[in-house]
Amino acid sequence: MLKETKMTLIAAAAFALLACNQAESPAEVREDVADAQQEAREDVSEVKADAYEDTAEVKAEAEHKIAMERCEALAGDEQQLCKDQADAALDAAKQAADQPGT
Repeated sequence: MLKETKMTLIAAAAFALLACNQAESPAEVREDVADAQQEAREDVSEVKADAYEDTAEVKAEAEHKIAMERCEALAGDEQQLCKDQADAALDAAKQAADQPGT
């Protein structure tokens, strides 16, 4: 009985190993390739969108920093107005970067 169980297990393992290396049908391959291509396009699109958003936000932050330094040349209410405008420009740039398709 033990010998039969061992032989059955060995046969099952051999069958499983042989099945792993079997070629898929052309239709299965086409479908798998099409799925992989679609996933790749989606991944690339997502990375591009993220990169654009990140770049736009970094640029907006840099421009804001420059604007804030320029505001330092002013005094009193003019300086505060300048800083408020720089902050508003930063907020607008960040919102624009967050919009899809921009």
